[in-house]
Amino acid sequence: MPSCPLETGELINLLVAALLELDRNAARDCFQRSALVPLAFAETVLAPALERVGTGWERGEVALSQVYMSGRISEELLDEILPPQQLPDTSHPAMAVAVLDDFHPLGKRIVSSVVRASGFRLADYGLIGVDDLVRRAQNDGIRILLVSTLMLPAALRVRELKECLDRDLPGTRLVVGGAPFRLHPDLWWEVGADGTSATASGVVPLLRRLIAELP
Repeated sequence: MPSCPLETGELINLLVAALLELDRNAARDCFQRSALVPLAFAETVLAPALERVGTGWERGEVALSQVYMSGRISEELLDEILPPQQLPDTSHPAMAVAVLDDFHPLGKRIVSSVVRASGFRLADYGLIGVDDLVRRAQNDGIRILLVSTLMLPAALRVRELKECLDRDLPGTRLVVGGAPFRLHPDLWWEVGADGTSATASGVVPLLRRLIAELP
């Protein structure tokens, strides 16, 4: 007899335990027991679980190797459950996504999957610092830059990033996301970004609005 779907909080607890124990099968089982569609699972269970792992590392309760492997397992699970990407629409302006000064790419990975599945071109700059990010954006003629952060210090560096973009690549729009911006709803505005979304699914309509506003 199939088991009943679990509540979100219980799923997060189970997934955190699976990630810290490096148990891929247990992580996969969390999705199967959730009764959630893949994107909802990624946003409401997988992302919060990984944020909790990151917080544990900040507090000295979790080893960096566990954080790294948690990310690997999470990305493997996303590859399994998210739909295949559509061919990109080359008429859209050049866009890129990056993780700023953080060690964890899960938020970027979720957003990338959703944006690409919606038909947008999206260069992936990976984990990168401010100077290299601005340099690559300049070289590629990026018009919209999506930046993900997991920890507050990295989120605060968005202000420096925005200043560099305004100086070296004026007109480029900056979209930010991640735990600090969900916990502090006005932070995106305070650091000078052009928009944020609390969920990956909300990024696509935000991108469409920014594209329409580009000169």
